[in-house]
Amino acid sequence: MDFVESVDVKSLPPGSHTVISINGKEVLLFNIDGEISTIGNICLHKGGPLSEGKVEKKYDGYYVTCPWHGWEYNVKTGAAPPGFGDQQALYDTLVKDNKIFVSALPRVLPLKAEHKDNPLQDLAELRYESTRSSLNILGISCTNMNQNLPRISTSDEALQDALEYGSEKYNASTVLLKLSDLEFRHCEGYYSRNEQACTWPCSISEMDSNDGMNEVYRKLILWADILVLSTPIRWGNASSLYYKMAERLNCVQNQITLQDRVLVKNKVASFIITGGQDNIQQVAGQMMVFFTELGFSLPPFAFVGWSRGWTAEDMEYNEKLFLKSRYVKRSVRDLIDNDMKLLRQLKGDPCVHIASPQPKISEAPSKIKIDND
Repeated sequence: MDFVESVDVKSLPPGSHTVISINGKEVLLFNIDGEISTIGNICLHKGGPLSEGKVEKKYDGYYVTCPWHGWEYNVKTGAAPPGFGDQQALYDTLVKDNKIFVSALPRVLPLKAEHKDNPLQDLAELRYESTRSSLNILGISCTNMNQNLPRISTSDEALQDALEYGSEKYNASTVLLKLSDLEFRHCEGYYSRNEQACTWPCSISEMDSNDGMNEVYRKLILWADILVLSTPIRWGNASSLYYKMAERLNCVQNQITLQDRVLVKNKVASFIITGGQDNIQQVAGQMMVFFTELGFSLPPFAFVGWSRGWTAEDMEYNEKLFLKSRYVKRSVRDLIDNDMKLLRQLKGDPCVHIASPQPKISEAPSKIKIDND
């Protein structure tokens, strides 16, 4: 086998690693306890640079962890941890005259293991359940009540009234998702590492098919025709659970930026916002902008707000007054009626292709500069 001269031994002291190019391929040299080894540098998952990852002893040897999504490879064998089938390219190395030589071709070829039963296949293939004739209303409750001490949530109560009305008047199929019942991880900011590191399905979903956001993705993207989202006001903003969910929806919006692919089409969104102190329009404005950026359409008067104002600190009366409010009972029904009117218009002339004015990766300043150089 032919070998290519790479670097001096002195430039790769024990405990270090470095990237070199062999026949146009990035490879990663390691010196672990004086033993030199070489594997491919590009992660088999989504192409992350292993050279920027952490090297540590675990499982049955030393492993390098991809900084994008946490995939791991044995630095001496290139194999994934025990129980996983991925295999990074493995090169032969030899030391001669204080120089490190690397084989021109890998001794072991890279292999990305195939998983016959992909639990996220429906998301990957975008198997939409909404049709021209479907009528599916999804309610998402963002209140963060303690499930061990149940009590009335004004935003949750109004949302359930809206869903019941949609079912009774329009014979709609309804689903209620309570974020407080779903265990899901925070967004871990992979887009900040590299725009290609934020994927659809979500990178976290790929790592954990039981992550609670997968149910949100399925119902929101694949199933729903209408979204009704409810939140309490917390210090002038939507609930922390709402923002936790919104950050994980970054992977939906990024498909527009990266792939020029709009996942949300012909769907309507509306909102229910309740709070002891008034900041309803600001909360509504933020949510309306966010969901239109995903592709949702908004009906006229797209939110219901209920508040007793700045001085209403007598919270022991809050629930009673809410439950007696004729405004709330009437307004949530108007909200569903408006959603239905818009949905009928959308389904009557559904969009197949949607042009988005959002930025595209091909228009990024660095891309333009490189193309002009």
